[in-house]
Amino acid sequence: MPCSIYIAAAHKSSGKTIVSIGLSATLKEQSLNVKTFKKGPDYIDPIWLSKSSGSACYNLDFYNMSHDEIKELYVKHASSRDLVIVEGNKGLYDGLSLTGGDANADLAKLLDIPVVLVIDATGITRGIAPLLIGYEAFDEKVKIAGVIFNKVAGERHELKLTQAIEHYTDIPVLGSIRRSNELIIEERHLGLIPANEKSKPQKYIDKVAKQIKEQVDIDSLLRLKQTEINYNNSHILTPRKDIKVAIARDSAFGFYYQDDIDAFNNLGVEVVYFDTMKDTKLPKVDGLFIGGGFPEMHLNELSSNKSMLIDIRNKVNQGMPTYAECGGLMYLSNKITYKNNTYPMAGLVDADTVISNRPVGRGYVKLESQANHPWGNTSDCIYAHEFHYSKLENISPSTRYAYKVLRGFGVDNSNDGIILHNLLASYSHLRNVNGNLWVNQFVNFIKSKKV
Repeated sequence: MPCSIYIAAAHKSSGKTIVSIGLSATLKEQSLNVKTFKKGPDYIDPIWLSKSSGSACYNLDFYNMSHDEIKELYVKHASSRDLVIVEGNKGLYDGLSLTGGDANADLAKLLDIPVVLVIDATGITRGIAPLLIGYEAFDEKVKIAGVIFNKVAGERHELKLTQAIEHYTDIPVLGSIRRSNELIIEERHLGLIPANEKSKPQKYIDKVAKQIKEQVDIDSLLRLKQTEINYNNSHILTPRKDIKVAIARDSAFGFYYQDDIDAFNNLGVEVVYFDTMKDTKLPKVDGLFIGGGFPEMHLNELSSNKSMLIDIRNKVNQGMPTYAECGGLMYLSNKITYKNNTYPMAGLVDADTVISNRPVGRGYVKLESQANHPWGNTSDCIYAHEFHYSKLENISPSTRYAYKVLRGFGVDNSNDGIILHNLLASYSHLRNVNGNLWVNQFVNFIKSKKV
């Protein structure tokens, strides 16, 4: 197995993503083959990690993946790499369960990866020692291989931190990153601004890589190893041919799981990307997928591209199989109101989207598939997630739904998955995993509707 590192922290917003971006970019510059993973249902960090490493980032999630499925995905994409970085979410021991089982620590143990803790050192000196002693003692099966200090005020601050660690613990200090405005990525309500939106993301990545190269012990990190993991890949996919699916991919829509995209490709589907703001019409395809993103940041451009809106409206009304998630659902509604400004949209979902200042649905969801689900043979119980500050208002009373919401909010705290012709539009984000092979179902549906 390659050198593997699990980047974790005591709490969220400690600097895990900065370290992960910088490490992957620095080692890519050295012509090393880097692979990144992200724990949990995150789209934004994987976009950054994909750009910095030059290779697609994959998500590992206890909520909708079995242990074997996690190991299989990990080994499949990690085994041929020089360096593997798994970036955690929240804190090392944070998860849904009080007694553990779904935290970063559990994922690190499952994959047998040494943990490097990134600690926000703001306002702390000697107190770093009992903090780390507690983290080591809490679960002795977790291999804490080192610590990287972040937001260090200066040399004196670094010296106090290092002396405390060396005096009270055996944990190696692997880096000390100075506080710098250059390392800040602007945040929005769901986290960092995605790299597909940020102006000149490579310039920022290069700055981060320079800081990491100068302030982190790269050689020590590269010596961290893990135990070999074996798995059986028993999934045999039967490719289909002559199916084309258009996927919206631009600065407004960029929230896609890489293994979902892989699933389309493995099924023999030709994926054709298009830009909702620059292209005047859809490419010639058999199906359409509009994922999540931040359409509210591009409302003028989206609304002004009337030819694209009209073409999508016509194609859906003519029966083109279409799937839309969250931002895609918003785009297909009658209009979007944000900060007291309203912009007309596709007018397919007979409801109005309103962006609020507070989260409406945020976290894992559990859906019960209904008999009228357009794709037919779907999983009865679907484990997914939602992250939206928007809600639908003035929903047509004749609206049909594909899901009952057992956990989460969905469209109206009871239902999700709006159905119109061959369109399914949902606030929930699906993941193509063994318990819900939605890509297979969608492709089969497209094939059944193809003339």
